[in-house]
Amino acid sequence: MRKVLFVCTANSARSVLGEALLRHMGNGQFRTYSAGSTPRGMVNPDALDCLRRHGLPNEGFRSKSWDEFAQAGGPEMDLIITVCDSAAGEACPVWLGHPMVVHWGIPDPASVEGDEAARAAAFDLAYERLRRRVDALLALGDYVFGASDGRARVNAIGQMDD
Repeated sequence: MRKVLFVCTANSARSVLGEALLRHMGNGQFRTYSAGSTPRGMVNPDALDCLRRHGLPNEGFRSKSWDEFAQAGGPEMDLIITVCDSAAGEACPVWLGHPMVVHWGIPDPASVEGDEAARAAAFDLAYERLRRRVDALLALGDYVFGASDGRARVNAIGQMDD
């Protein structure tokens, strides 16, 4: 089972959506996690509502630091995906096991102001972009983790036209 960590600065929205999507779409092939460099301490309620709207489980998520995954005894990741530009530019911890690290930038739906409908639309757009990217990752197959161009191929998913 491959272990994948989605990273965003606050670990309250995009990284949680990524964690939920790959867990759901991966059909038991992945153990998924999310974390943040500066976790907010709570998952954005609009992210949980988005998961519920799309029929995915929305319980058990928590906003946590990436330090939990960089310490000795933590799970060794196969893949780390940063989903926000600020997290991608930060000095990341030294990850156990030297996983593949890629960037799939997604605009922050939590930064959208407005009524409930406007916020829901922003979260649904982020969800759909992540869903397409997770689908592209799954289409690559497990062999991509050992391929000489594997990192480049998985990183290229982040450049997909949305």
